[in-house]
Amino acid sequence: MNLENKFGKDKWKDFGGCSPLIAVFKNFHPLNKDIESIINEYTFPVTFEKNKHIASPLKRNRYIFLILKGVVHGYLKMGNKKITTWITVENDLAGTIRNLWTDEASEEYIETIEPVLAIAVPHEMSRLLYNNFDIANYVGRKMTEIYYRSASERAFLSRIPTARKRYERFLKSYGYLADRVPQKYIASFLGIRLETLSRIKSTP
Repeated sequence: MNLENKFGKDKWKDFGGCSPLIAVFKNFHPLNKDIESIINEYTFPVTFEKNKHIASPLKRNRYIFLILKGVVHGYLKMGNKKITTWITVENDLAGTIRNLWTDEASEEYIETIEPVLAIAVPHEMSRLLYNNFDIANYVGRKMTEIYYRSASERAFLSRIPTARKRYERFLKSYGYLADRVPQKYIASFLGIRLETLSRIKSTP
């Protein structure tokens, strides 16, 4: 999928004059001016309406997205059934990890649950930073640690044998999603039927 910067030279006007990705990177390590300049040049804001695909097998993904507003989920399609594998909200990154920085096709879809404002982060920029700046590799490693822990938690949750225990773990780890995300996505994420989720919630 090839996105365009629709905001032109004024793309950072509503963001304090620079890409919000810079602040994210600075949470892990101070940046030099060259890195900040590259981030400002390559990244740009994008918007997506509700229930729109950010990435899919038909839209080859060339970006990771920093979500500023809204909710998205990743899912796999089995026949007519969508199986949600992750859900993310503001101040987090979304992308098709299965073909990250490669030209291979991915079976993964990313779809908006709410209208989304995000920052598009091109893979070509990530490669440029990694190839030329040790700081970028350090930041990338620290961010990878966070997402590895998140993936580990999702794997752990999926192995819990009972639906009720999975839901209890979900509330512990992802409680901020419980009243925001439609229940059908939560049920799919937990690998249970919507009716089962409703029964669990209604029974003390």
